[in-house]
Amino acid sequence: MTEPINDLDHDSVVPERTAIFLDFDGTLVEFADHPNFVQLAPETRDAIRNAYHAVDGALAIITGRNITDIDQYFAPLRLPVAGVHGLTRRGAKGELHNATTNASVLSAIADELENQLTGEEGLLIERKSGSIALHYRLRPDLEETCVAAVDRAVAAAESIHLMRGKMVIEAKIDGCNKGNAVEDFLSEQPFSGRVPLFAGDDVTDEDAFQVVNALNGITIKVGPGDTHAQYRAKSTADFLDWLYRLANHRTEGTKP
Repeated sequence: MTEPINDLDHDSVVPERTAIFLDFDGTLVEFADHPNFVQLAPETRDAIRNAYHAVDGALAIITGRNITDIDQYFAPLRLPVAGVHGLTRRGAKGELHNATTNASVLSAIADELENQLTGEEGLLIERKSGSIALHYRLRPDLEETCVAAVDRAVAAAESIHLMRGKMVIEAKIDGCNKGNAVEDFLSEQPFSGRVPLFAGDDVTDEDAFQVVNALNGITIKVGPGDTHAQYRAKSTADFLDWLYRLANHRTEGTKP
């Protein structure tokens, strides 16, 4: 049974023993009509910075976005990040790990989607390193059309995994997920030997929830929906309120 996030006592999150993993969209920022329009609040950036220092760098963002996108939001802080649902990863020391991808296959999928959906307003086909995402947040009426278009576009492609998110369908090179990214981080310092905490809002975060649960860690689902997470924040704002209180509780007096 999933418990309210306010039942998660801040004293149970001990900085010296905790590794923090956070999704970005829907968890640290509210969704926007276009991925480029989301706003990271200054107080959220400050909370992440303080938490990062409190856990001695054992904090990573695990997202469907590219790593460079995350860097723009948190600059000058350069966090460990797993991008494109774990296909790309930058460790605490800055080393990059990239899964093998077939750019021509992804390009062909994107081209096919553009051909099929020509003339449909309000859709976004996002080309990422390792995946193609079709966003229909502005056109929820076209959900069935988008699903069918993606199914046709990937029909002949090999090693492609389809993921359904909030108003988005993503065709991703198979082989990695957010759970794998958590495992990879936990095999390295400063994450190794710590209790993992993971917060996310979407079905793509469920792999990480299951990995963290198996390691007796802490899992937080942000928003509604079935989940394997132990705790639930009712909304992004609800989670951020808890995060701010955690940062203030554990990092009072921490220097930037």
